[in-house]
Amino acid sequence: MNEALRLAMNEAGHTAHSLAERVGVDRKTTTRWLVKDHIPHPAHRTAAAEALGVDTEDIWPDTSRRRNPVWFRPWQEFEREATLLRSYQPLVLPGLLQTEAYARAVLSIGGLRGRTDVDRLVATRLSRQAILTKDDPPQFAAVVDETALRRPVGGRATMREQAHVLLATCEAPHVRLHVVPSAVGAYAGLNGPFVIGTGADHRMAVYLDNQLEGEMVSAPNDVAAILAAWENVRGEALSHWQSVDLLREVAESWT
Repeated sequence: MNEALRLAMNEAGHTAHSLAERVGVDRKTTTRWLVKDHIPHPAHRTAAAEALGVDTEDIWPDTSRRRNPVWFRPWQEFEREATLLRSYQPLVLPGLLQTEAYARAVLSIGGLRGRTDVDRLVATRLSRQAILTKDDPPQFAAVVDETALRRPVGGRATMREQAHVLLATCEAPHVRLHVVPSAVGAYAGLNGPFVIGTGADHRMAVYLDNQLEGEMVSAPNDVAAILAAWENVRGEALSHWQSVDLLREVAESWT
């Protein structure tokens, strides 16, 4: 039980139902928030904290460091302080842009994880998204393959919500989305996803993911190779506003 959230709701005179109405979610969602490992989307965390008259950290402290596996922590620290993040995903949408339902569908694939593990991983992924809504967020550029927008991850309702959240996120001046059209043939991105991070000191690192675990690399030759791959995938992608137009079309297809 998230005792801090329960106490804040009691002091503010809110029930799960009234808080849900205030934030714009359903009652089942706010009820799940009361479970300690269920952390809302950053926009919902902010709205809930404002409704309750408390700071977000008072009811959802940053516990992602404890939740994340050891091998992920170096990248987590780097990501948190980065001034520029460039993400490429050929199969799914970037974790920093995923809704709770979409993240849950992705992390539940194959039945390899128990419900508790999935809940923990979803909560960790959502908590990381706070870097895009903080006072001084990094510039975030994402290139995704069009197939990632059209694959029915979690079903039509999940994809409809995900598409609309993406459209809203794309309105932020520090977020840019670029889509590689499905008509494009072979290109460097087919070799796998990656994220390039740049720190305030201009130091660069790359995060590479696979089925078992991820790896952070910072050797100059490795970074240079991934930068070359980024230039390739970015060159094949549509402009930001062309991509937003395509995203609107995809959103309509999920209605």
